Amino acid sequence: MAPFSLMSASVSLLAKSFNVFSCTSCLASSRFTGVLPSVYINQVKFLTSQASSPPKRPLNGYMRYVIQQQPVVTRLNPEIKRVDIIRKIAQQWRTMSPDQKQPFEEASLRAREQFKIDFERYQAQLTPAQIQQQIQEKRQRMAKRKAIRKKRELTVLGKPKRPRSPFNIFMSEHFEEARGSTTQAKMKSLLEDWKNMLGHQKKVYAQLAEDDKVRYKNEMKSWEEHMVELGREDLIREKTRPAKKKAPVKAPAKKKGTKKVKVVKKTTATAKSKTTRKTTKSPPKKAVRSTKKT
Repeated sequence: MAPFSLMSASVSLLAKSFNVFSCTSCLASSRFTGVLPSVYINQVKFLTSQASSPPKRPLNGYMRYVIQQQPVVTRLNPEIKRVDIIRKIAQQWRTMSPDQKQPFEEASLRAREQFKIDFERYQAQLTPAQIQQQIQEKRQRMAKRKAIRKKRELTVLGKPKRPRSPFNIFMSEHFEEARGSTTQAKMKSLLEDWKNMLGHQKKVYAQLAEDDKVRYKNEMKSWEEHMVELGREDLIREKTRPAKKKAPVKAPAKKKGTKKVKVVKKTTATAKSKTTRKTTKSPPKKAVRSTKKT
């Protein structure tokens, strides 16, 4: 039994040595084939992601304080909602002294300076086509924000809602009892019911839609009159805006100097005509005098 155990032990040692040798050979092959460690791979990936996407804007001092204090306040007040937690942190920020806020403000300032450097480096890598695309995307974002602000302003000013279509009226009446568990499924089932509905049944909702148009027209008229009183004529529709009176076109003023010149020219012309008349009349008088002497 002893020789058999020795043989098995030697076999296990050989197997282990073979595994070690295979591992070392793999490392050697990876070294010569150019496979880099994970640290270098992550760095290369980070650089490529930085080149493909712009750097993120830094947070201000208040947002840095919120991120720092949010887990602390949540741990001390687990029953409070997220909105109330933010309000509590905002109240703390308002009661802080300038010296207490200074570390967060300084960190924000340093991050802003680093952002400028990173952004300039990122802009230098872009092609003219990419720069043009960025400008177009920025314009679209600004237009979208402007539209959202205008919509909020109109809601605050109480602009009437647009008239509903017959299908919208039908959907609002039967949405709760529609088939389906999700909103999309319910809308799909209501659309199928609307398509299968008879013509005389749809006429009821068509009449309701016409009445809604009349409601919208009357409400818009009174609302636009109120906007004119407030001095917000820019919110009124173009077709209902009062026509602007055109200013009368003034005749061009005549220059005084030209009149004087014309008068002078006329006087000179009359003087010349008188002198020519005198010269033509003088020869016959001489002839008459000569005949009397003889």
